[in-house]
Amino acid sequence: MHPVRAPPARSMLARMDMLGGAQIAAADLSDWRKLAQGLHARFLIDGFTDGARFVAAIGEAGDAAGHHPQVALRPDCVDLKLVSGDAIYRDDAGTEHVVEWVTQKDLDLAQEISGIAAAQGLRADPAAVTQVELGLDTSHPSTIAAVWAALLTGDPASQGRGTPSDEVRDATGRVPNLWFGDPDPDAGGGGAAQRFHLEVYVAPEVAADRVAAAVAAGGSIVDDSDAPGLTVIADQDGNTGVICTDQSATTGG
Repeated sequence: MHPVRAPPARSMLARMDMLGGAQIAAADLSDWRKLAQGLHARFLIDGFTDGARFVAAIGEAGDAAGHHPQVALRPDCVDLKLVSGDAIYRDDAGTEHVVEWVTQKDLDLAQEISGIAAAQGLRADPAAVTQVELGLDTSHPSTIAAVWAALLTGDPASQGRGTPSDEVRDATGRVPNLWFGDPDPDAGGGGAAQRFHLEVYVAPEVAADRVAAAVAAGGSIVDDSDAPGLTVIADQDGNTGVICTDQSATTGG
């Protein structure tokens, strides 16, 4: 499994440090869940017009803050993601990297958006949030990443965007992030081993149910040594996927 790694409108707005799970949990954002790099929320609406009104109010709040969420307006809900594209991550040597991660401005805007939703009588459904990422096992990610950046996004700059590694991240969010992991030394050669898999990020409170549903559908648990954070599930053909939760960012996690 890949390790969890870690545009202001006003040019004078300083970059902020990325926040750890305990700092995110301390904000007590009951409507939001930390999945992969960002904060996610779903708010239920009574129709497209209600959703458009909510999104317009979010836009005004974002304009005032110089920071905006990613928004998906659907007939029955509004899905939101908050992440800072200019968070500061410091490695063990003290070198600073600009990464995509949660910062204080995401926490502040999340709280404001929750207030807007409450004022408009909208209910959050935090257990429904999900994010899917792709994983590819390879011994030479820096060599092949450019091919996948071009294939997935058409933009060479998406290689290493928002990360100190070679991960491929589309700036528009059209396609899932692609990260690179180490090959399984026990899988053997010949190209027969599975090298691609999906990581499905869910809210912590539904992880056990998601695992149970996959098992009930005929899947099997391959590895739960890191559960509930990571649980590897295999289908009947042996293809694997991973159910992921960020336990560190939950209250009491």
